Amino acid sequence: MSKGDDMVRAARGWIGTPYRHQAAVRGAGCDCLGLLRGVWREVLGREPEAVPPYSMDWAEPQGDERLWQAARRHLREVSLTYEAPGDVILFRMRAGSVAKHLGLAARIGTSATFIHSYAGHGVVESPLSTPWRRRIAARFRFPKEAN
Repeated sequence: MSKGDDMVRAARGWIGTPYRHQAAVRGAGCDCLGLLRGVWREVLGREPEAVPPYSMDWAEPQGDERLWQAARRHLREVSLTYEAPGDVILFRMRAGSVAKHLGLAARIGTSATFIHSYAGHGVVESPLSTPWRRRIAARFRFPKEAN
């Protein structure tokens, strides 16, 4: 089994966790980053850095790509064309805005899905439909092992 498969299996264990901004506790609550943090802890161990408080807009008014910058510090950026299970997918919710949502690729190909957490829904596995695909800003892979 690959590292990506391990990530998907861990993420699926979070499905049903309610949405809670800045939380990262399976079954109790998490946001999209909290899901990623929880999966990291389950598969790789200790988180690589403490996450400072953040707003739901991810510094959108200032145009700061804080989420993207954090991903680049700890994940391996890969081409958008090379999809693999377990990839971290970073989304722009509107054209020209900062990337402020993320999920983990679960299935790839024609029936692609991703696991993510968002307000009003909590952690779900959603189809990676055309509207979602249009929003993809970047794709990352987890490191082979934690630092």
